[in-house]
Amino acid sequence: MLKIAVLVSGSGSNLQAIIDNIESGYLNCSIEAVISDKKGVYGIERAKSKDIKTYILDRKQLGSGISGEILRILDGKVDLIVLAGFLSILQGELLQVFKDKIINIHPSLIPSFCGGGMYGIKVHEKAIEYGVKVSGCSVHFVDEGTDSGPIIIQKVVDVCSTDSAKDLQLRVLEQEHIALPEAIKLISEEAIKIEGRKVLAIGKVE
Repeated sequence: MLKIAVLVSGSGSNLQAIIDNIESGYLNCSIEAVISDKKGVYGIERAKSKDIKTYILDRKQLGSGISGEILRILDGKVDLIVLAGFLSILQGELLQVFKDKIINIHPSLIPSFCGGGMYGIKVHEKAIEYGVKVSGCSVHFVDEGTDSGPIIIQKVVDVCSTDSAKDLQLRVLEQEHIALPEAIKLISEEAIKIEGRKVLAIGKVE
């Protein structure tokens, strides 16, 4: 069974998608910890309702030291760290200890509308402003850059001429709830490998 930690900064709807897929039997995983970089977020309440251990690491207080605290909590305890709407940028020794063992979900088709400052509704505002015909979400491995690691899964949605940024955000979010559990399943079943920037299938997920 794959042991994971989920990192959140908000409502935790992607966390809930993981919980639901564990409970349905789709994922053979256990959530060992949920960490938030912000106080009072609903994602922490979702975890507490399932008796999952929770931690609050206030990014305003810890600043760049938040990665070291995450490493202190998780080192030797989990196999995979899942960033599910986590806004703090990870850095330092944490990235070395958990190399190729941290994944993130981003609400665009990377490399479009990603990198510094691109998070939340801002991503969808930029997509609408640019006039793209499709958007979507990407699950990728985390490296030293921002949204720059190898891509595991992407899901595509149409962008309608009448869409507001909120409309697009909700449509993409539906696909995030599918893509993130799929990526975790691939990793848990050792069905992929990384070669340079490419994530390749090496096994069939049942």
